[in-house]
Order: sequence, then structure tokens, then C-alpha cells
Amino acid sequence: MDIRKIASNYSVSQQILPTDVAAIKAAGFTTVLCNRPDEEVPSDIGSVAMRTAVEAAGLRFVFNPVTHQSLNAEMVKVQMSTIEQSSGPVLAYCASGTRSSIVWSLGSAKSMPVDAIIEAAARAGYDLEGLRQRITDLAAS
Repeated sequence: MDIRKIASNYSVSQQILPTDVAAIKAAGFTTVLCNRPDEEVPSDIGSVAMRTAVEAAGLRFVFNPVTHQSLNAEMVKVQMSTIEQSSGPVLAYCASGTRSSIVWSLGSAKSMPVDAIIEAAARAGYDLEGLRQRITDLAAS
């Protein structure tokens, strides 16, 4: 498990396993947000299995499956409202952490400067420079 901090209340990771949940809880996360569609993974690490493991540990689980082709405003809204409503830090995961970073960046467009968004993702190892114009457009809308 490779947790990468994007913001004070938001980190991302590649696919997690049920056996990772104790370490996630020990790290202080209160919400786990799954951005990986069930079609991409076997059932033993799909959303139902992960929800069961996360909730058994006393953490909140939110399923917001995202693909690059299907990413839309509603998914961004779910991501950001999950962060806002969480009682503590959120760990979002997908295959590599990239989608979770992208959804956060689009949702942060109205509340953070574009350069700060791009830099926060870059510090975590995600190059979102190709999204600069899209983030800029969202910030202006």
C-alpha cells in the first residue's frame, strides 16, 4: 500500500486490500473512498468486500466508481461532498491513485488556485499538467 497525501484531509492510493484496513485506520483515516469500478477487479477486492472490511473496522466507506471515459460532474460532486462530510481524513483509491487525484483536482477548481492543485498532485507523484486547461475552465465557470 502506497498512500500519497494530496491535501491535509485527502490522500490517494492504488488498490487496497481488506488486510490493509487496520493500517489505514491506524494512520488516522476515517473514510475510505473507492474510485475503482467493480468490473476492474475480482470480487474479493471489489466494493462489497472492501465495504465489509472497512465498515467492520468502524470506518466509513463510499463507492464512487470512475473511469476516464465516464468521469462527470456528479462523480466530482460525490467525491468532494464525501471529503467535506468526513469526520477526518479521507483515503481514496483506484488502480494507481491517478483517477482519485484527477477527481479531487476537478473538485478543487473553485476553491484553490490552479497552480496549487497541479503542484499538490505533483508532490504526490501525479502529473496533472494535461488537465490544467480543464481545471482553469472549471475555476472560471
